[in-house]
Amino acid sequence: MSKDIHHPSEGDSNLSPGRTEWSRNMADGKSAALVTQDANHFLRQALSTPCLAAITKAEGIWLEDADGNRYMDFHGNNVHHIGYGHPRLIKALKDQMDSLPFAPRRFTNESAVALAAKLTSIAPAGLDKVLLATGGSDANEMALKLARAATGRHKTISFWDAFHGAGFGASSVGGESLFRSGPVGPLLSGTEHVAPFSCYRCPYGYAGPDLSVCKMTCAEMVRYVLEKEGDVAAVIAEPVRSVPYLPPPGFWKVVRQACNDHGALLIFDDIPNGLGKTGRMFSSDHFDAIPDILTLGKALGGGMLPIAAMLTRPELDVLADRALGHYTHEKNPVTCRAALTTIEIIEDEGLVDNAAKVGAHALQRLHDMKDRHPLIGDVRGLGLVMGLDLVEDREIKTPAMAAADRILYRALKKGLNFKTTMGSVLTLTPPLIINIGEMDQALDIIDACFSEEA
Repeated sequence: MSKDIHHPSEGDSNLSPGRTEWSRNMADGKSAALVTQDANHFLRQALSTPCLAAITKAEGIWLEDADGNRYMDFHGNNVHHIGYGHPRLIKALKDQMDSLPFAPRRFTNESAVALAAKLTSIAPAGLDKVLLATGGSDANEMALKLARAATGRHKTISFWDAFHGAGFGASSVGGESLFRSGPVGPLLSGTEHVAPFSCYRCPYGYAGPDLSVCKMTCAEMVRYVLEKEGDVAAVIAEPVRSVPYLPPPGFWKVVRQACNDHGALLIFDDIPNGLGKTGRMFSSDHFDAIPDILTLGKALGGGMLPIAAMLTRPELDVLADRALGHYTHEKNPVTCRAALTTIEIIEDEGLVDNAAKVGAHALQRLHDMKDRHPLIGDVRGLGLVMGLDLVEDREIKTPAMAAADRILYRALKKGLNFKTTMGSVLTLTPPLIINIGEMDQALDIIDACFSEEA
């Protein structure tokens, strides 16, 4: 790992050389004063505080900071599927707040019931029961508790490098050092991890995605651990890794069957990529596998309010005499209205199909960039989940972390915001409302950044 970059992870570190230079260059602006105040008040975190800048406006695909700089947002924490400040969502929330602003626990309301009905109507077949939460991490915590209760087991299998949230359960099944290592332990027991699918840099040592050679070792290892442990409650995973990495063909079919064979549940964390980001409503729609439990979040609140959901099969409704979630805002009519309206906007505006169309166009252009820029070792993506894996040498695939850091901040100066993952992957996740012209504008910026790196 390059000594200049700290903790290659789910996002870019604010401890990098690029961030230091960025902060120095914006030190005299209006953003800088608020960023300084922010850092004085908030606890420091390597992926957030101190911040990049102070945002004063968010509209459509654009962010604007206190100094008037505008950025196309190809990050957005994956909450901005319908763009920022969608007028239909604002109106729906105003109307909801005027009619019913809150419902205490133990009561229901029309918005909550309508949202549950909508979620089950669009979900993969058989996921007909819902529980709501305030964030994706909480949804995954509920999924883990439910898996334990339904199976009478407590062990899990998950993947190294995965992110499933910041709570103790979610951090335990997650696989990133920033969230699970150091002085925060001990974490949950029984949380077994295996190497993830990662065909470009196969952790099992294979040269590439040749299934005739590797025999899909990454999936067979899940089966192997299920067999050896014998008492695993669930396998929890992102169906499409947000690095991004796509599973090899047939991966989830093998894992699904392995779970069936060994009495384990399959939990799909579709929190970052669900609701259309991959060009299908749910990431699992691309694969021949339906989970027992599905978690959603991030974009579910339309980029305005925090809400998440867990969907599951009715036969897993086994905790009637306990409290699985019971969150204060579980059936908040305002957050439920935000989620329901967001789904309706995605459907009515054809945003899933748009993600597939614009994403295919973008991937073609990114492959063209790869042909012209040796720094790009791999291009991968599905819909509007895209990544450029940068390497110092294409033969040995050494991650080009320092170069990725430079390109990230060079693009920010040109008006494009995205993040890096694993230190060397430029990760692009624009909102579903983006059009081809806007996509080309962003890709022109990235292309120029590579040309300047040469």
